[in-house]
Amino acid sequence: MSIPPAPGPHQPQGQHPQPWSQGNGPYGPYGYGPYGAQPGLNGVAIAALVLGILCFLPAVGLVLGLVALWQIKRRGERGRGMAVAGAALSTVGLVLWVVSLSTGVVADAWQGIKDSATGEGTAYALAKGDCFDAPGGSLEGDAYDVDEVPCAREHDGEVFAVIELPGGSFPGDAKVTDLADDRCYTLQDRYAMDTWALPENVDVYYLVPSRDSWRLGDREITCLFGSTDGKGGLKGSLRSDATTLDTDQVAFLKATGAVDAVLYEEPEEHPEDDLAAATAWAQRVHGVLGAQIEALRGHSWPAGAKRPVADLVKDMEEAREAWAKAAGADDVDTYFEHYDRGYEDVDGPTTVTARKALGLATTPPAYEDDSGSEGEEPGAEV
Repeated sequence: MSIPPAPGPHQPQGQHPQPWSQGNGPYGPYGYGPYGAQPGLNGVAIAALVLGILCFLPAVGLVLGLVALWQIKRRGERGRGMAVAGAALSTVGLVLWVVSLSTGVVADAWQGIKDSATGEGTAYALAKGDCFDAPGGSLEGDAYDVDEVPCAREHDGEVFAVIELPGGSFPGDAKVTDLADDRCYTLQDRYAMDTWALPENVDVYYLVPSRDSWRLGDREITCLFGSTDGKGGLKGSLRSDATTLDTDQVAFLKATGAVDAVLYEEPEEHPEDDLAAATAWAQRVHGVLGAQIEALRGHSWPAGAKRPVADLVKDMEEAREAWAKAAGADDVDTYFEHYDRGYEDVDGPTTVTARKALGLATTPPAYEDDSGSEGEEPGAEV
């Protein structure tokens, strides 16, 4: 945020002394009027008027106005009106300063200036876990400042990660945006481990430095959750990590989250075009399932969750066998036969039952088609 320069001082009313002229004016070479030289204009009166108009150092302006009146009376100079006006305006300014100081207005204004200089109250001053309202409620376009609000009340966005960028020259809008898009989507699950608990209308957005804010020291990418309908309406924190969950919930979400992560890595190429890539990915799924099955088995679950987690592990073992067969497929038809079997138990009944036993969300998220039927890219740049 830039503070616009203060307007220049108003020109005082009345005549100003002019420099000597060497030309021949209508009254001779020295600029005399028809009735001889006029009395001089008191310079202190000019200063008093300027300080009075600007309301700058009002006590000084008042003193100068009184001094000017004394000098004008003693010397017969011009400028009495300026001195009176300057003293009067300075008196008003002095009263306003006293009132402002007594009510803390000046302190608040000064704190606002310091906050602007250090980033406090601006978009790039947000920290992980902060909730805020954006001007106009929009998370699109440029953001110059935001209003931090309690997460318990309705808000427009919630910060889930802040990424520090290295110094140096500005890397360019495209590079910063690409980095934000990649890192923010990777970091969201660390903040919201229970992805089932995220509302359907919530997506990832981010605040990135502009070329101008970079010059002012802005080196942060701020990753945040916001509503896709553009109407705000988030209420309550979306955070679900070790700070808000118990150890059993965290252990369960780590295991199932690792499986979800490798499933999201499915190659974009169709198996008909690149069967080798598809089978290599199926092998990675098989390996991750094995590791997470052992993690679930090795955890000491509470009594009410032991049987539901054991049932889920059984389904995961069957899915692991299917992925092993998909990894060894020699043709596309065989691959898809085991691929479909491997996906049957993903987010299935045993997962829901285990989640319920652990006090986690039980409604599976609705996954959209990756083809982008809406014609929009996920997330947005702020």
